[in-house]
Amino acid sequence: MRENLLIQDLSIRALACLAEARDNETGQHIVRTQIYVELLARKLAEHERFRDALAGSRLNMIVKAAPLHDLGKVGIPDAILLKPGRLTPEEFEIMKTHTTIGADAITKAMEQALAGADDAMTEVAGSAFAFLKVAREISLSHQEKWDGSGYPAGLTGDAIPVSARLMALADVFDALMTRRVYKPPMTLDEATKIIVDGRGKHFDPAVVDAFIACRERFAEIAARYADPLTEHD
Repeated sequence: MRENLLIQDLSIRALACLAEARDNETGQHIVRTQIYVELLARKLAEHERFRDALAGSRLNMIVKAAPLHDLGKVGIPDAILLKPGRLTPEEFEIMKTHTTIGADAITKAMEQALAGADDAMTEVAGSAFAFLKVAREISLSHQEKWDGSGYPAGLTGDAIPVSARLMALADVFDALMTRRVYKPPMTLDEATKIIVDGRGKHFDPAVVDAFIACRERFAEIAARYADPLTEHD
């Protein structure tokens, strides 16, 4: 059982690293955002609005699935994915499809597994499929915004899965704190201001409140797992 779980974890991380490699990211982005999601989830686990969504094994499934949030980037053309400047509106529409590409890939994986499964395999597949459904909702909905201005579906408020709401804040915080070809890293205070300004707009207010409560831990993780310096830094 331990060996199977290790193989599962390594397979998930390999897929996530493949997606990040196409985006000129490092594996540290995967590590950081996964820990941020776990910090938020554990802080909110007893919150009345989040208790059911984070109950039992679901919290751990969300944490395990977090590295797959950008799986769909493997389907975005290099000219768009690796463009150092601002995307045109047409290019951004293509970039937005990384959410549905990733979700569709996970859906197809489940469909093909079911098509080839015998009765015995179907009976024991419940937990694996529960995990894949969580991975799918994170991939599909992590770019949704609380006020409905996100994509791909323009979901609002509690219609956005809890897993995706946690991932949205973790992903944005990491992007703000990390150097990119088009921007330097922000300070903790600068990043915090943007997150707080997004309360009730980009982010679920309760998730922002959980971030504020955990902010120093976020800063520690950002420093501990910082990307290696390059010759240009």
